Amino acid sequence: MPSVTPTTIKKVNAGFLTDATDILATEEPLELRLEYGPAGHRVVKSISVTMRTPGNDFELALGFLYSEGILLHGSDVVAIGYVKKDNENIVLASLRAGLAPAVANLERNFYTTSSCGVCGKASIEAIRTACPIPDTVDSIRVPVSTIYDLPDLLRTSQELFEDTGGLHACALFDTSGILLLSREDVGRHNALDKLTGAALQAGLLPLDHHVLMLSGRASFELVQKAIMAGIKIIAAVGAPSSLAAEMAEEWGITLIGFLRGRKFNIYSGAERILI
Repeated sequence: MPSVTPTTIKKVNAGFLTDATDILATEEPLELRLEYGPAGHRVVKSISVTMRTPGNDFELALGFLYSEGILLHGSDVVAIGYVKKDNENIVLASLRAGLAPAVANLERNFYTTSSCGVCGKASIEAIRTACPIPDTVDSIRVPVSTIYDLPDLLRTSQELFEDTGGLHACALFDTSGILLLSREDVGRHNALDKLTGAALQAGLLPLDHHVLMLSGRASFELVQKAIMAGIKIIAAVGAPSSLAAEMAEEWGITLIGFLRGRKFNIYSGAERILI
């Protein structure tokens, strides 16, 4: 399934009307089903439907399961694939026999929009998933010159954004500013789930010596997902929400907002940035 969709438009320029072709970011539903239970008594449960940009669907599924606290290790999933070869909108993840996932705690409506992955949550308390990564004293420090470069480095990795102008992105950097991974999606929460899933598959977790860069604002859910992955430094082009800043402070996360050019705000954890 393509990540972009061409469409015919009418373009107005200085009072002249012409026909043209535009490229849009594809938005399609993805249903995630989970198979679990002992051998001979397997259960299949639909646990989420989200609107996403097709591509990296298995990473999205793994990242979602991990950030929601259903998975502790990548090895918990023994198989993952599309339910039907001709339908790439349903993914089935099979857990190893005997694993009892906490699906009862996943108080989420089965539909979330691409603009907000948290709207279906029953309450704020339901989002505060127990983090599988122990909170340890860290020594990560990043020069301010490295922080300045992150938005441009993220932008150069956004291939689909260049075509469509309509996608969120996030990227993972090491402390010297080397780009390790980047993912795009119409949903900012999906982009981060894809990134987390890729890191999980690569055996990189916990990401406690990495920097997360966000192309837009820093919402509460993005901070929560970053915490689940062990990330200690989050930088965003846009503003954080009040709840995102509160949670970053509570978990000892360095949270940077309005990162543009050589300016940014630090909302918590300023000691990690070497000015």
